[in-house]
Amino acid sequence: MSERYCVIGNPIAHSKSPEIHAAFARQTGQDMLYERCLAPLDGFEASVRALVAAGYGGANVTVPFKLQAADLADRLTERARAAGAVNTLMFNSSGGIIGDNTDGAGLVGDITRNAGVSLEGKRVLLLGAGGAARGAVLPLLAALPAELTIANRTLATADALVERFTSQLAQDQRLAACAFDDIAGQYDVVVNATSASLADAMPPVPAGAFGPGTLALDMMYGKAPTRFMQFAASCGAATRDGLGMLVEQAAEAFLLWRGARPDTAEILDRLRLAV
Repeated sequence: MSERYCVIGNPIAHSKSPEIHAAFARQTGQDMLYERCLAPLDGFEASVRALVAAGYGGANVTVPFKLQAADLADRLTERARAAGAVNTLMFNSSGGIIGDNTDGAGLVGDITRNAGVSLEGKRVLLLGAGGAARGAVLPLLAALPAELTIANRTLATADALVERFTSQLAQDQRLAACAFDDIAGQYDVVVNATSASLADAMPPVPAGAFGPGTLALDMMYGKAPTRFMQFAASCGAATRDGLGMLVEQAAEAFLLWRGARPDTAEILDRLRLAV
């Protein structure tokens, strides 16, 4: 009997995760089923408990339940604990729930493998200090940049995020915070982790942050380049949307569940044609 998995969220009909994981399963010869699960906004825990009781092997978690998933898990991985949010759940045979966060690893994997850009020794600018940014900090630091600056509209929020990680990482001197108005100099990599693109808006980043040697990545994706990507391109930067990050974070979850790492390039190319 095929082991079952799902992505749980609200809304959920738009999710590409079932197509991605079905492709992973075919490619790696895994016997598994993966589906969408719509959880009531006030019924996330009950929905997860029902999945455990039904014998599911695990679940991906999407908005708006990533923080609730962290609270629900019996145990968190280091990167989930650092992020304070969970996007991947693993259910063990005794009914226990382990929470992980593969978003940041997916981001770094897309930058280094798919875009072919090394982060080692680079200046990296992370825009935003919310949940998406939190999940990215630890994996970005693990890629050994020379510096990682978190910029946010509200400086106090960015400062708090830096303090959260420096307290865990023995006062890592590579990590700094600033307000958008104080972004200075050109960066090698700029990651938009704000929600601005959802509203077809542009975070207030100065043109000087970008240049011909910059990779500008927006965590959002769609049929057309976001305003962030358009602006970065007008400043000479290479641009990338969040579709590769989506595929790479899914591959990390698949590896956790099934012990096999799929070839993401093939699936990403297919999705690009379908977007």
